[in-house]
Amino acid sequence: MTGAPRPLRVAVLGAGANGGGIGADLARAGVDVTLIEQWPAHVEAIRREGLRVVMPDRETVTPIATLHVNDVATLREPFDIVFMLMKAYDARWAARLIEPVLARDGLLIGVQNGMTAATIAEVVGEHRTLGCVIEVSGEMDEPGVVMRHTPPERSWFALGALSGGGHPRLADAVATLSHAGSVEIIDDILSAKWMKLVSNCTTLVSTAALGLPMIAARDTPGMRELMVRAGNEALAVGVRDGRQVLPIFGLGPDDVASQHTLVDVLLDALYAGFVLPTTTTTVLHDWRKGRRSEAEQLNGFVTRRGAELGIETPANDALIEVARRIERGELEPRPENAALLQSLAG
Repeated sequence: MTGAPRPLRVAVLGAGANGGGIGADLARAGVDVTLIEQWPAHVEAIRREGLRVVMPDRETVTPIATLHVNDVATLREPFDIVFMLMKAYDARWAARLIEPVLARDGLLIGVQNGMTAATIAEVVGEHRTLGCVIEVSGEMDEPGVVMRHTPPERSWFALGALSGGGHPRLADAVATLSHAGSVEIIDDILSAKWMKLVSNCTTLVSTAALGLPMIAARDTPGMRELMVRAGNEALAVGVRDGRQVLPIFGLGPDDVASQHTLVDVLLDALYAGFVLPTTTTTVLHDWRKGRRSEAEQLNGFVTRRGAELGIETPANDALIEVARRIERGELEPRPENAALLQSLAG
């Protein structure tokens, strides 16, 4: 007789606002999940009191196994699925950290902004990599406490194999991640990730540079136009680079049928589905904490690739220039930067 299949062993590498929220969802659904986190105070707070997740309509406290990053070296049992929610610029070293404890037929899934899937595949192999697009909003300032703006019923993910088509463990990944939100399977996941990059280039640095919530920044005179310009530049670079125009955020093909209006549609869908009046971006969270943001992996990536392909990207050039000035300490995020951005973009 054959016994019941062994439950999947799952890890969430990076237990910040999004990783912590996802990990809590999985734990509450009965998944054998372990959080792995690099902020010591956060780890200890979860160990003492559980992970508190505050959502617009409810609050949960979830006991969950939580490890310091350096504890990975002590692990003996491999993980079947690892969801990696580290910053995009941390993708390579984080993949190398977890690779020794990833099962031979396991999956490492970069639930991240930016085009990190190829980097992950270089470390663990394409056969152990799935691409992922995430649209979840949250923030975290206090150890052990996640402020999650989009509860599971309003969170969205897409998964897919890098080479297209199916993957032997895709169903396992979908079933597991479905505890944290709706999950869509997309064959051309790299194009879908580029579409998310288009959205991120439209909104993240542009609103953060003003030091304002996303809605207030968008409504600042001249900013929506600049945001759409940046998104259209990113879209043009992707199309020249061979990426397909795909619907994300739960949109349908008809919603993105026209490239002339696509960025406007994406922007409106994002704001309608995932943005609250107080929502600020991950880039602004990082700057307020004195940390480097993912600007170089977003607008900076588009400007560099655009230069290689012979496409001018003045709006993204302006955004990455202001982001660099802020990260060098020459500027503060403030509403007055709207005029500077518009001047630099021409």
